[in-house]
Amino acid sequence: MVIQSSNIASRLPGSRSERKVVTATAISLLLMAILAPFAQFGVLKTLIVPADAAATTSNIGASLVLFQAAIVAFLMVAILDVVVGWGFYVLLRPVDERLARLVGSLRVVYAALFAFALLNLFDAAGLVQSATGTALHSGQLQAQVAAAVASFDTGWHMALGIFGVHLVGLGILLFRFSAPPLLAALVVLAGVGYLADSIGTIFVADYGLTISTFTFVGEALLIFWLFWRAAHGSRSSAPAVGTPDRSSAAAAS
Repeated sequence: MVIQSSNIASRLPGSRSERKVVTATAISLLLMAILAPFAQFGVLKTLIVPADAAATTSNIGASLVLFQAAIVAFLMVAILDVVVGWGFYVLLRPVDERLARLVGSLRVVYAALFAFALLNLFDAAGLVQSATGTALHSGQLQAQVAAAVASFDTGWHMALGIFGVHLVGLGILLFRFSAPPLLAALVVLAGVGYLADSIGTIFVADYGLTISTFTFVGEALLIFWLFWRAAHGSRSSAPAVGTPDRSSAAAAS
């Protein structure tokens, strides 16, 4: 009977088990919010010159260690995405287990596709590292490096479409959870932004918009809300612990 009661309590919102999951999810998202901008804007945006394979190859060669650090940072982001997908599933499955499983699975699929796209950056780094001296000025090498970088960009944008669907589903679940409605709406908006950018990049020639740059606010606020929930728990947890349902009472008797 005591064991059964503790099992019930461990599944309740605001319980110690939930707080651990929420904290792990929040920390993972925070680390991703640091690592991803470092890799994308701090490194790739400064080294990769669009439509200039020679400059891109030269920049990567001159900052190869930094370029490799960005790849490692992205790889860590992909791993953390799996942790986050699991965390949201555990947190939100009481609302709708099927939808929570789908939403969590979509994030894991996105992480796998993103990691697969990263292989292209590994190829680019390997090509530059194996080149010596004047070999960096080879037109063939520069074309290969540019192609690898372009393949990464295409693969990532395709994966971001799945990530956008994940965020839309996550926002729907948050609407039905105890999250603030505005937060849920902003998460859905962030998902729509990624979807629009993904579709635009794939199907529109010379797509130059980056809608997700302006709609990411929900993702940032989600981190703060998760930390707040981990610190304060759920107000509904105390009464729930003291009021077992009929099936639990029958089983205990």
